[in-house]
Amino acid sequence: MKIGCVKEIKNNEFRVGLTPDNVKAYIKAGHHVYMEKGAGLGSGFSDNEYVDAGASLIDNAADVWHLCDMMVKVKEPLPEEYALFHEGMILYTYLHLAADPEQMDALLAGKVKAVAYETIQETEGSLPCLAPMSQIAGRLSIQEGAKYLEKKFGGEGILLAGVPGTPKANVVILGGGTVGMNACKIAVGMGANVTILDVNLKRLEELDNMFGAHIQTLVSNDSNVERVLKDADLVIGSVLIPGGSTPKLFKAKYLPEMKDGAVFVDVAIDQGGCGESSHVTTHDDPVYILDGVVHYCVGNMPGAVPRTSTIALTNATLKYGLQIAQKGLETAAKENSAIAAGVNCYLGAITNANVAAAHSRDCAPLASLI
Repeated sequence: MKIGCVKEIKNNEFRVGLTPDNVKAYIKAGHHVYMEKGAGLGSGFSDNEYVDAGASLIDNAADVWHLCDMMVKVKEPLPEEYALFHEGMILYTYLHLAADPEQMDALLAGKVKAVAYETIQETEGSLPCLAPMSQIAGRLSIQEGAKYLEKKFGGEGILLAGVPGTPKANVVILGGGTVGMNACKIAVGMGANVTILDVNLKRLEELDNMFGAHIQTLVSNDSNVERVLKDADLVIGSVLIPGGSTPKLFKAKYLPEMKDGAVFVDVAIDQGGCGESSHVTTHDDPVYILDGVVHYCVGNMPGAVPRTSTIALTNATLKYGLQIAQKGLETAAKENSAIAAGVNCYLGAITNANVAAAHSRDCAPLASLI
């Protein structure tokens, strides 16, 4: 199979879909890899490293799109890339289609076989290609939140950990999954007062066993969310429905009740955000203030640490990518339910139920199409 990888064009996105070691793995398996020149520079990988690994360097992205059978990316294609789709090509990347109807329509019109990292799901429920970025985003959310609590950024001017004789910051985490747990780990490590909310009692028990007296666990409902937000200095939104739109737990009516200069980091913004007041921002212009609350809603948070993010992501995605390349998407999906769950669009049909529901569209079972 001909594998392609291009430079990401999203604002301040420096990750890359393949490392030189990934290229070696595809080449060893008998495939050919086309890399756009400079695609890996933002993550610290030179063109020479890709050549040494066996890749063919291509001068421009359009030629890579044209040549490849499977495009391996990091982020969703942007509108300027839609014209480069060709029927039957496999697109293997993060898609987040629930929040992006324009991209979904382009994939359907182009009859692309679109496999989303975020919905590849193993039988026990894990999301192996989403997990590494969730870990990074969770840890980054506290780092970024602590920064924007500084007065010069519009924050209330409070140090997360405080110092002896001063109050610590109150951190509230909405959602106890991978993002929430990693945010909790960093917030506890920095010495903040941490409250974490989730609808799953078993998960709250697990978090209580992990962190003990260092955190307060609460069942996530409107009353508890509203009550804890009044005293919150930093709020992390980390709610996830695989492939689907995120429920709006952080309601606009809560903003006037919160502290001036409190910070809300909406990690779920890729899937539409868990805040009614959220809209996507970029690393160039990451925050805005509504009713005195600083909102940080960057859609590609892990792009801020591309070297770590690229290595962590490709460690997870390579295994499934090799299966798709070796067997073809149809056979790989038949033999591996995790890959089948990752297929969001197939030759003009939506094949993921949560994506279809987000746009009130029909979902065609993948098994009936392949």
